[in-house]
Amino acid sequence: SHFGSSRLSSSDRLSPGRSASTQVSSRNIQAMPVKFADIPKEATAILNDDYVVSGYVFKTKQKTSWAGAVFSSQVDIFPDDKCATPAKLTWKLPKPLGAPFTIDKLEMDKGGKFKLEASQDAVLPGLKVECKTDLADFNKVVIVPTYTGIKDAQCIFEFKATKPMDFVAEATYTKGIATCGLKFDATVLKGGLPDVGTRFASGPFFCSLMATKGLRTFDIAASYKATPEVKVAASCQATAKGGLASAQVGAVCKGLYKVKVAMDGSACVSLKHDVAPGFSLLGGLKYGSKGVTYGCQLSIE
Repeated sequence: SHFGSSRLSSSDRLSPGRSASTQVSSRNIQAMPVKFADIPKEATAILNDDYVVSGYVFKTKQKTSWAGAVFSSQVDIFPDDKCATPAKLTWKLPKPLGAPFTIDKLEMDKGGKFKLEASQDAVLPGLKVECKTDLADFNKVVIVPTYTGIKDAQCIFEFKATKPMDFVAEATYTKGIATCGLKFDATVLKGGLPDVGTRFASGPFFCSLMATKGLRTFDIAASYKATPEVKVAASCQATAKGGLASAQVGAVCKGLYKVKVAMDGSACVSLKHDVAPGFSLLGGLKYGSKGVTYGCQLSIE
């Protein structure tokens, strides 16, 4: 779009009394359409999420008793010499003061800039409407209707309130083990090509193919659930003119221990440790052309 935990999910873990094959089959049956950008996420989350390899971060998340409001904060510790602890504050208000809409995000960053995202999902059956703004420039207000009234399909149309033809639209559809989707903007009205993508998930296997940037860039991602505790994944990107541009392979164990290596010669490791319920540490290290970097994140919920 041009508008502004890779932990294994509960569906990926074995539950008592259920076999792996039963749960995998259940996951396939319950597959739902996803956003276009999330088509390869099953594999890319293993390779990209939860790698804190530079800096120090402190995160908190607290649910309050006031109408289910949630307060989150993120503090970057010692990012530079000018400010030791720049913070980002985020609120989520399900029904502020009894209003018929939800404030999904009210965020203030370290520069004092705001982001507000609100939504209403009772406009029409299957229709949810979101509104995004920086609370500073009305010309940047974005409206995002999402329609899920068609079985196994999801359609999203994102446009600027003051300039509806400045839009991005996408649609995804799931049938059996396959999900396909396309995404386009106003350039298609002048002969531009949409982005297209598809993915397949069957048992422990997953793969996806994305063709973007005028069908000139191709991203392939795949993952395999080797055991109930271990997943492996690989991805690569190629262009119509330049050939293979990047590639990486990685693995995750128990949703806590991760490792990956990339075509550029870099290697990363990540370790997550649950100190106590709601209290976790995430650390990572990267070795690359610029030497070794490392980072740590403390999270309290």
